Amino acid sequence: MANTTNGSLQQILKNDSKVYLGIFAVSFCVFLLIAMLSQVMTLQWRSWLPGAEAEKSLIGGVKGAVYTFMSNLI
Repeated sequence: MANTTNGSLQQILKNDSKVYLGIFAVSFCVFLLIAMLSQVMTLQWRSWLPGAEAEKSLIGGVKGAVYTFMSNLI
């Protein structure tokens, strides 16, 4: 019985990690697109995305914004 429960728990954790990765990837692409378009139009995009204010690089700012966004989902 314990083996069945452990197997079910591992399957749930595997599915949760796939969902988390999917949300992260989609959010990263959307925020990267916003940041790149804003960068091309010479707009101050870092103030628009929470978590990106202190970052110096584009990718670091987008990653910070995605992590901040995802922490608010829970």
